[in-house]
Amino acid sequence: FYVRPTIFAQAHNDMRIAQEEIFGPVGTVIPFDDEEEAIAIANGTQYGLAASIWTRDLSRAHLLARQVKAGAVWINCWAAIDPRLPWGGYKTSGIGRENGYSGILAFTEEKAVTVAL
Repeated sequence: FYVRPTIFAQAHNDMRIAQEEIFGPVGTVIPFDDEEEAIAIANGTQYGLAASIWTRDLSRAHLLARQVKAGAVWINCWAAIDPRLPWGGYKTSGIGRENGYSGILAFTEEKAVTVAL
């Protein structure tokens, strides 16, 4: 099936559209009054794969990024995936990490072999 590009404006965090991902070109706009409420909305889901913060204030964006419970947080961009960086989510958004050094470790199992000479 195909989903046409859609924006859901004035949504609320308890709506299904805000709690489940649609794998298509769909955006959900949830209004908030302050940064504390924005963080509560962002973290108020069982998922935590990725988030995006859009602002002119980069210092504030970095403070907010630390509070968002997501495996990737982009500032003023979206889906900027770099294979050198670990990729994986928090909460029920996957297990472990792919890519980067963390990803190599996730697919590596060490073994020690000792030989008496």
